[in-house]
Amino acid sequence: MASAGPPVAGPGPYFAAPVAPEPLGPLPTVRSPDDRVELTGITLLVRGQLYLLRELERADVMHVRWILWYLLGALGLAAVMIAFLENWLKTGPAMLGMTLTALLLIYGHRGTNRLRLFRLGREVVNVALPGETAPWQQLTAEINRRIFRVHDHAARQAAAELAAHDAALRLAAQLDAAATADHEGYDTPGENFSA
Repeated sequence: MASAGPPVAGPGPYFAAPVAPEPLGPLPTVRSPDDRVELTGITLLVRGQLYLLRELERADVMHVRWILWYLLGALGLAAVMIAFLENWLKTGPAMLGMTLTALLLIYGHRGTNRLRLFRLGREVVNVALPGETAPWQQLTAEINRRIFRVHDHAARQAAAELAAHDAALRLAAQLDAAATADHEGYDTPGENFSA
């Protein structure tokens, strides 16, 4: 009984060559409410800077607080309270100082949203975006979906091109082998002269 052996790579039941993917269909343009960010099917425009989705790895957004304003507010509030408790300030100026430093503290707590764009093989781009975090998180999720879509399409296209290149190399090798076999079957003139 003859054994079948391991499956051979090539056309047949074990291997199906990838087919070139169809071009990506257009997607609707998504804009942020303040028009600072615009997302199309293949590009991302952030504050006038254009990025191709293919050059991005991913994006994320997070709320960050302004530490400088926190420190100024906290230290100013502590200084005004100490000055008031030591009777260096009267009640009116102390209340005004506490109000102003508390406003600095609140301003630092408000913070901003930081959009980070991770670029393939390059430094991360940080962009400050105002407003609530939730709408920016929804937009970032859509950015990541479209980045994945573009990368997936590029990978399928590269696999199809690689398969086509391998098939062309295989065909060239078969033609070369056939030409060599045909050439070996014929005698070259002048070789078989008997003297």
